[in-house]
This record gives sequence, C-alpha cells and structure tokens, in this order.
Amino acid sequence: MDHALSTLIVITLLFTFAGCSQEEAEMNPEPSSRAQELARESIIVDGHIDVPYRMTRIKFENVAERTVGGDFDHPRAVEGSLNAPFMSIYIPSTYQETGGARVYADSLIDYVESLAADNPSKFAVAKSVSDVRNQFEKGLVSLPMGIENGAAFEDDLGLISHFYERGIRYATLTHGKDNLICDSSYDTTATWNGLSPFGGDVVREMNRLGMMVDISHVTDKAFFDVLELSSVPVIASHSSARAFTEGWQRNMSDELILALAENEGVIMITFGSSFLSNDYRKRSDEISSGIYREIEGKGWDRRSGEGFEHFERERKNNLIGSVSDVVKHIKHVVDLVGIEHVGLGSDFDGVFAVPEGLKDVSDYPVLIDALISAGFSDGDIKLILGENLLRVWTAVEEYSESV
Repeated sequence: MDHALSTLIVITLLFTFAGCSQEEAEMNPEPSSRAQELARESIIVDGHIDVPYRMTRIKFENVAERTVGGDFDHPRAVEGSLNAPFMSIYIPSTYQETGGARVYADSLIDYVESLAADNPSKFAVAKSVSDVRNQFEKGLVSLPMGIENGAAFEDDLGLISHFYERGIRYATLTHGKDNLICDSSYDTTATWNGLSPFGGDVVREMNRLGMMVDISHVTDKAFFDVLELSSVPVIASHSSARAFTEGWQRNMSDELILALAENEGVIMITFGSSFLSNDYRKRSDEISSGIYREIEGKGWDRRSGEGFEHFERERKNNLIGSVSDVVKHIKHVVDLVGIEHVGLGSDFDGVFAVPEGLKDVSDYPVLIDALISAGFSDGDIKLILGENLLRVWTAVEEYSESV
C-alpha cells in the first residue's frame, strides 16, 4: 500500500463498481484466446493486494462474491485466472507511535483465515510453494500472506516466529516512516542510515525461519545493508523501475535492480499509475484531491450513498496510463538483468489510480496479451506471472530447512 504521507490512510478508500460499461469495454478489449489459455495454464502470483485492510478499515464486503467496491473479489479473480494473490497484512505507521501493531496484524490474519474457512470451495490459505501448486490443481485461489511494515514485530524477535507460524511468508521491512528495523524511502529522517542493528537481527531471523525479506519501501542504503546480510534471495513485492520515475526513491534504480539480480531476487512490478511515471503520479494526486474536496464540499459520506458513487464514478473516469506502461517497466527490467528477475505486484486495493487495461484482478489476460505483443514467449510470460517468485520462495524454504 502506497500513499502520500499526508494522506496515508485516506488514499486507501478504493472501490470498483461491478459490471462494465460500453466505454470501459472499449478501453479493455476482450483478451485473445491465446492469452486466456496461457492465463489458465499458468500459476499467476500477485505479490501485493490490500484486501484485508480494505475489509477491516474501509468497508466490509464479502469478497467470496462479486463486490461493489475494490479491485479484488473471487469472481473477478477467476475471470483473470489469478491463483495466488499475496494478502497484505498492512500495518499503518501510526501504530509505531500508538502501539498495538502486533494485535492489529493478528486481526488481519484472522480475517484471511476466516475468509478461507468460510469459503473452502473458493479459497485456501497457502503457507508453502507446494500449497500454491496443489491448490492450483484443485482450482482454489490460494491466499498466501505478507506483512507490510515490520513494525508488527515491535521490538521482539520472537514475534517473527509467531507470525511465521500464523502463515506470514514475507515481510516488508518498513512502510511510510522509519521504524525500529530500517529507514523508509518516504521518510527523510535517516534514523539508522539504512538498517538498524535490530534490523540486522530481523533479517537473519527471517532467513532462519524461511520468511522472504521484502525491500519495497526501504531506502537505497537499507536495501544494500539487507543484501550484505541475507543468505537467500530477497524480493521487492510491489515496486517498479525508477528509470521512469527519476528521483522517486520508492521505485528501484537500475543499480538496485542489478544488485537484486546478483542476489537472485525478484522485483514485482506495480500497476498503480503513480509508479509508472512522475507525470502520472502528479495527475493522480491532483485528481484524487479534487474528488475528495468535491465530496467534502457537498457534505457527502465518502463510504456510502452519493459520495461513494461519485468517488467511484470519477475514479473510473480517470484511469491514468495504459497496460503498455506496465509492460515498459517489465521490459526495462528484463533488458537490464534478464527474464528471471521480474514478477507482478499490482498493489490493487492499495492505490488510487490504475491504468487502462488493468482496472482490477480480472485483467491479467489483458497484460498477457500486451506481453505477447511485446515479443515475450509463453515460457517467459509464465516466469513473469509467477514462476520467478515461486523460485525465490523455494530457495528461502530450502535454506530454512538446511540450517
């Protein structure tokens, strides 16, 4: 989940109407039969979707059925052939000041577990690569989990084991502010000038347990500190290429991507328009701010009634960029370090603006069509869709079993 610091919570108010207008259909043409077939036969892993936060802090809906809001539900996941969306256990930075991060993280995990338990014919929690592969064969949507913001570990290494036992298989070390582990790319304080001593212990303990280290959100210095310590490949669960967003540290520079590849890691490209270009980010901020002001000026409730409808209508009328922009980021990484080091991390339900062609989780086949048009082979596309991430996850599992 990524937001301007001044609107860290508000910007997560994301909803998507069910159904599709004629105009939307024209912007999102029916994917080719080849793309749909490739989607069905591939394991599609999305490194980051913010459903738990949306359900528990924005507006509850039953995502086992088609929902009015958000970018994710089971029917749309099936339409898009999405197999393994990592459920983000997002911990707002405010918990670093108020306390209670561990308790809040547990509550979001409870939600994911109940979603699977209440809908066993649709969902299943996934705690291993074998779970993902077995559940793919059964036609279930796997729900692996990743903590977004290591503040959930508080100041206790023992909590890493607690969350591992609960099913957490990656942890984003920080989020919008420096925490006890490391510095944030959104902060300017440079509390630790990278990774803290406690953060070093966190990385080593995650390696030991078999939990992937996620370097999205960290500063460049913290990234390199992590690589010096980690005995296994690391991931960027939802980051894109800084080459297209010059000066924006939240995305990864070519230097970082090269180092990530040497580490055998994977960068998972984000669909959010703000990640695709600096111009898109500026437009997104301007449009969202205007919508919020208009709703406030009319005295509407943004979560219901006219305010809800207006917000969603305007959001859908202001898709920013196109699926080709996402392909540009993917191709940049491939040209720089090879096909083995790129994946998908949409940040659906955690960003305001998305591009035409990638409005929600039903649209992975549209991205596949665009990759086909860009010259990627079926084998390459399968690596991008999920096999690269599953390779890293397997390496982390195997290391844990060996120590």
